[in-house]
Amino acid sequence: METHDPLSVGRRLGEIREGLLRLHQSLLDWQRRAHERLHGRMSATELLQVLLHDPEFAWLRPISEIIVHIDQMLADEGTADEDAILVQVRALASPDADGTPYAQRYLQAIQESPDAVLAHKDLLALLRRQRAPR
Repeated sequence: METHDPLSVGRRLGEIREGLLRLHQSLLDWQRRAHERLHGRMSATELLQVLLHDPEFAWLRPISEIIVHIDQMLADEGTADEDAILVQVRALASPDADGTPYAQRYLQAIQESPDAVLAHKDLLALLRRQRAPR
C-alpha cells in the first residue's frame, strides 16, 4: 500500500479547493445575474441573505459544503481522506440533465456562462492530475 506525504496531500487538496472556489464564484455570479434580471440589483448583504435562504440558490450548497469540508480537513492536519474528497469533487464536476438538481443547474450554468465553462475546465484539469481513487 502506498503512503502519502501529508504535505503533498494538503497541497493537492489546496489546489482542488482553489479550483472549487473559482467554480463556485462563477456559478454564484451566474445565478446572481439570473436572480437580478427578475428582482433587481442586490447589495452584498442581500446576496448573502438569498444565498442562505432562497430556494433558488439552494442548488449551490453541495459545492459550498465540499469547500468547507476541505477547509476543515486542511485545518485538522493528517486527517484528510483525499480519495473521498476526490470522489465527491468529481461527482460535483459532472453536469447531468437527468441528475440531481445540482447537476442539472450546473449543466445549465456551463452552457450559458463562459466563466463557468472556464472554471469547470480548470477544475477538470486539476482532477486529471490527481491520482484515481482506490
